[in-house]
Amino acid sequence: MFEVIYMKADYEPWWMFEGWEETIQSRELFDNVTEAAECLRGLLEKLRHHHDHEMMKKECFYAFWSDREKIFCEGCDEDLQLYHGVLLMNEGKPIAI
Repeated sequence: MFEVIYMKADYEPWWMFEGWEETIQSRELFDNVTEAAECLRGLLEKLRHHHDHEMMKKECFYAFWSDREKIFCEGCDEDLQLYHGVLLMNEGKPIAI
């Protein structure tokens, strides 16, 4: 089973901190990698049009952000960057296409 996951958090998606699943905004399930890759490419294009910055790590984690999009952290009493993360997973593990 292949999954395309879109998440929003105050850290990049490659960190996958404990509880990272709570930041998932959407997940699409696919039976084959071709359909999953098509969905992934579409989501990446959409995010590229809406955000000023993009970074990829390990050929499977994508992060997008804009300087104007911040969230306030009460515990640290400062504004933190909000990241939009995308990843493709197979059987619960991130994979590259």
